[in-house]
Amino acid sequence: QVQLVESGGGLVQPGNSLNLSCAASGFTYRTYVMSWYRQLPGNERELLASITSPGSNRNYANSVKGRFTISRDNVTITVYLQMNSLKPEDTAVYFCTLQLPWGRVWGQGTQVTVSS
Repeated sequence: QVQLVESGGGLVQPGNSLNLSCAASGFTYRTYVMSWYRQLPGNERELLASITSPGSNRNYANSVKGRFTISRDNVTITVYLQMNSLKPEDTAVYFCTLQLPWGRVWGQGTQVTVSS
């Protein structure tokens, strides 16, 4: 069974940083895409960043380009989201996803709160 386990969320002051991680397990495909989304209450999920395997091609939403960086550890199949210069409007539940040939798997989400 494919599973995604996220960690790294929490409360942080504006201007500071957080690094989210998402560990994937239970699959052996070498071609996949891992992404980070976020969701505010009452809103749709917003795609923030994606990284492909193989190749590590990265794409970012304009709202986070230059502040957030997505990366992946190929050995542990863990994807990271380094978030810098955080703003109060970055407050949301953050989800990682794994797109496989047969479908998409979602993590459980981790809360990020940016507040002084």
